Amino acid sequence: MVLAPAAESLPTLMVVPTGIGCAIGGYAGDALPAARLLAAASGCLITHPNVLNGAALYWSDPRLLYVEGSALDRFAAGELALRPVRRQRIGLLLDAAIEPELRLRQLQVADGCRATLGLEIGPVTSTDAPLGVSLRLGPSGASWGGLERPDALLRAGESLRRAGATAIAVVARFPDDPGSEALAAYRSGAGVDALAGAEAVISHLLTRHLGIPCAHAPALAPLDLNPALDPRAAGEELGTTFLPCVLVGLSRAPDLVAPAAAGAAPAPNRPGSTAAGALITAVQLGAVVAPAGALGGEAVLACVERGVPLIAVSNPCLLEVSASALGLAERGATVLPAASYAEAAGWITALREGISPAALQRPLAPLT
Repeated sequence: MVLAPAAESLPTLMVVPTGIGCAIGGYAGDALPAARLLAAASGCLITHPNVLNGAALYWSDPRLLYVEGSALDRFAAGELALRPVRRQRIGLLLDAAIEPELRLRQLQVADGCRATLGLEIGPVTSTDAPLGVSLRLGPSGASWGGLERPDALLRAGESLRRAGATAIAVVARFPDDPGSEALAAYRSGAGVDALAGAEAVISHLLTRHLGIPCAHAPALAPLDLNPALDPRAAGEELGTTFLPCVLVGLSRAPDLVAPAAAGAAPAPNRPGSTAAGALITAVQLGAVVAPAGALGGEAVLACVERGVPLIAVSNPCLLEVSASALGLAERGATVLPAASYAEAAGWITALREGISPAALQRPLAPLT
């Protein structure tokens, strides 16, 4: 049976750049309510893991397509198509730097997802050397990071793909800094996710190299209880790992299909594959939704060049890359401002129903 967006759906891209302190989407999974609303309005919402990942919390919805950030950029540029599937076989890749007890926690989470949610997980492998994750903050305050041993990451990913994994969940050991001012600010609701930049490096590198869905969960020592915890940070402190949401998201993440292979049928031994007719391509996109101050990303600009309507949502962040700063109106782009994601859902509904956005605004200029 084919999994595809309903004929009346309006495939929509939702982008919330990671590590820039967005008021909505700057924490693990706090943009998920907005994503659920946009998915209901559009019938098919394509977004990236940091929008949907809520550590121990998640939401499974066939209208939500979980696509790693660099793959999402390539999809928007027309370099990849998406093939929805019923399930993925998730390989689990563990950093050799993870201590035995913390490693066992990851394995127990995976077993819990197998037993409770029915996910297909395995094989499991560890890197042949510690990955050496480092964390940094850029001049703007945005987070980024790096790896000392990217080669070890790629070798482990290749071994999982050879063993039959069709998607990969990565758990890397991140530096602990429980007494830092940055962490205290983040937990109180005033800081930037210091892990997000390095997480993006890991998932981008692996996805581009292997061509299959990949997502990352950090391994960290548990933090002490904080009675002043911001609600947006609470989901990250419910358990001892961040892995559950990654496993759920990857379990039905769409296959990444190169245009040259778009007409090819899935491999016979590919579990859960659907027919080639289920492919979703960039030409089907009806809208792209992004924070009004963070419009300079590859996916957003690719959609603008394609003539896809851009819904710019008021969602304060560290950046000020607005439509006016980019001169999008002068380039002929359709930019629809939205004061909230609820208003963005209204714009999507209008576009889905074929209602002209101009007809909903005043004054309504006469034809000449």
